[in-house]
Amino acid sequence: MHFANRLQALEKNVFADMDRAKSQAISNGKTIIDLSLGSSDLPADSEAIAHIATSLNDPTTHGYLLHHGTLKFRETVAQWYSQRFGVAVDPHTEVLTLIGSQEGTAHLPLVLLDPGDFALLLDPGYPSHAGGVYLAGGQIYPMPLLAENDFLPVFADVPSQVVAQAKMMVLSYPHNPTSATASLAFFQDAVTFCRKHGLVLVHDFPYVDIVFEGRAQPPSILQADPSKSLSIEFFTLSKSYNMGGFRIGYAIGNAEIIQGLRRVKAVVDFNQYRGILNGAIAALTGDQTTVKKTVTRFQKRRDAFVNALNAIGWPVKPPQATMYVWAKLPQPWENKSVEFCTELVAATGVAVSPGAGFGKQGEGYVRFALVHDPDILELAVEKMAKFLGRVKI
Repeated sequence: MHFANRLQALEKNVFADMDRAKSQAISNGKTIIDLSLGSSDLPADSEAIAHIATSLNDPTTHGYLLHHGTLKFRETVAQWYSQRFGVAVDPHTEVLTLIGSQEGTAHLPLVLLDPGDFALLLDPGYPSHAGGVYLAGGQIYPMPLLAENDFLPVFADVPSQVVAQAKMMVLSYPHNPTSATASLAFFQDAVTFCRKHGLVLVHDFPYVDIVFEGRAQPPSILQADPSKSLSIEFFTLSKSYNMGGFRIGYAIGNAEIIQGLRRVKAVVDFNQYRGILNGAIAALTGDQTTVKKTVTRFQKRRDAFVNALNAIGWPVKPPQATMYVWAKLPQPWENKSVEFCTELVAATGVAVSPGAGFGKQGEGYVRFALVHDPDILELAVEKMAKFLGRVKI
């Protein structure tokens, strides 16, 4: 049986690799402490759940949901964005409902790229960004994210011959996996670069609310491009409202790009269940208690985990945002992130994500997802300390 060549580029996946390693550890009798997947363990927004529950008994919500049926949700999104970022948004032409932001980021290259065109992606970066480019037959130019540059790309370093063949740039701050943040000035520079070279600027923005110490909210790309001349942004309710399993998000930005993405979406699905949209509307228009509690919970977890790592001699700076800790591996594991993660879960049951799975520049790091409370996180560090010290567990 012959399969399409495009599948070859999708064979390696950091989450699939770790799933296999976790399954093997479970088969060998290990209890898993899973810090490898950024799926929140916290309950979904209560108001959202109440509205979804009410919708279940309404038979008018049980059929296909076409684009026109999502207007109330799109109007809510437009109002939310205007209030948060001071950018006017047309819900009819500049918002598109998505089944999670990953649907949008993975399908957008089908809108923008012809085979052979380049996409400029962050390295390390979220795997679905690259997957969508591969499915579209595009080429990837990985923009290195280095600690000395605060994990921000240097646009001037992109070779001119690559820029000449590029159609899109993908950014995502606060950043998964490094937890780095970016300023409005950085985004303004990105807009200038993309305008100069005729690129579409894509911003994946799931961690808009997950920032600590009362820091100002991260900027939207639309604040740097308020006319939406070349930008599109993606948001999901998975992180702020703990609704990952409900798969609800949206795209917002340039009307022509939104229309192109809508055309691709029309041949893929009929939108999310209307009851989930009702829940999402309740979450976005509610008192934001869930968001505040979620941020507080993750900050406490971050503090406990970073303190525990530092206490065992693994120096890590507290991240300013996201639900992750990005840590440089100690010797002798400096350039062996996959080996470290597979051997760690086999020996201890602690599962983490290898940095190499997020791109070449991720090698030498691991990503911890703060998806357990402090006592479990501290137990995980205790197990890792024994593993690093080669103490039998």
